Amino acid sequence: MSATAGNRRITPSEPPPSGGADVNEELSERKAPRDERSIYRGPIDVPLLAVTLLILSFGIVMVYSASAVFAARSHGSAQYYLLRQASFAIVGITGMAVASRIDYRIFRKLTYPMLGGTVFLLMLVIAGFGRSGGGAARWLRLGPVTLQPAELAKVVIILWLAHSLSKKQEKIKTFSIGFLPHLLMTGFLMVLCLKQPDFGSSMVLLMLTFGLMFVAGAKSGYILGAIVAALPVAHQLVMGTAYRRRRWEAFVDPWSHRRDISYQLVESLLGFGSGGTTGLGLGDSRQKLFFLPEAHTDFISSIVGEELGFVGMIALLCGYAFLLFRGISIALRARDDYGTYVAFGISMLFGLQVFINLGVAMGLLPTKGLTLPMVSYGGSSLVINLFAVGILLSISRACVRPEEKRAAAPASNKKTAELEVAT
Repeated sequence: MSATAGNRRITPSEPPPSGGADVNEELSERKAPRDERSIYRGPIDVPLLAVTLLILSFGIVMVYSASAVFAARSHGSAQYYLLRQASFAIVGITGMAVASRIDYRIFRKLTYPMLGGTVFLLMLVIAGFGRSGGGAARWLRLGPVTLQPAELAKVVIILWLAHSLSKKQEKIKTFSIGFLPHLLMTGFLMVLCLKQPDFGSSMVLLMLTFGLMFVAGAKSGYILGAIVAALPVAHQLVMGTAYRRRRWEAFVDPWSHRRDISYQLVESLLGFGSGGTTGLGLGDSRQKLFFLPEAHTDFISSIVGEELGFVGMIALLCGYAFLLFRGISIALRARDDYGTYVAFGISMLFGLQVFINLGVAMGLLPTKGLTLPMVSYGGSSLVINLFAVGILLSISRACVRPEEKRAAAPASNKKTAELEVAT
């Protein structure tokens, strides 16, 4: 017997066009991803690692510059905050290195234990075990370590949303499965943060949730409707609480309250204004001489602007912009939906924190207690942000490389041509 395929005659004794293997089987093998054991052996994303270490080094220098005088008076050593920030950085770099070397998908298996642990820590804070500072109890002391659970919640909510959204991808546009459960979980974590109180972190959690649901393909109408519904709640939370209402008044007209509720904001603005184009010089800030309270923490950008000027601020913003660019590039090249959502979420987290911190320091947003990532003094924020960068590095090592796409395309085209000839 023989069969005719176009102008070609194939007999049972003749090998198939693929050279002995089934054509469809070979095609499916070529479309399949590389061996799972080998996809995590890619090189480290050097540009992402380099810009992270540059921002971190810059932050350590600025923490020392902003805190030396205050530390000498408060702790008897000008290097007090420098040494602590450097030790936090060592811990954070170690965590980043570990996270970058492991399979990022292991976090998917640990999603619910991490979520449960974070909820437990947040409950401990509001149950009276929290350590107070700045009018809020947001920290837990665990032996020699002080942890801010709200910082951990920002990364954990990203990991949980990435897991849930990728699992429910086919039903992401439904209200009961693709939208409501994610909003309820985020709302629960927001309530725990508001009880501390920590309004800024709760808003970051909400914006991360809306952003990731939008990226995943949830209906825009649901997201917009939730935002509209949240506006009166946010208004009541601000105007219904005395200290938040005073912060709003300070934001609206800072110069009328420059001696009391707007003092920190006005001093921050004076710092930016004094810096001019090129700044007063590294270490020469005047605002850090007990004019700007806690200059090394949430308002450290004012010291950057005063000492390094507009040029220094633009350089810092370029560093953050490149960090976000690398994060989004990793998200677009990730091998699975879970990796894509995690990378987008971490990039969004950095972008939100930079925007809110600088907006507050420049008087563009009401005062919120959010750090400038990897620049402001603070152990929880620094270690967790570096660990998040490590997750990005892990995802990048498993990304589909451009050369893989180029190598796969000719092979697929060649096999498609053989199929056409055979049929």
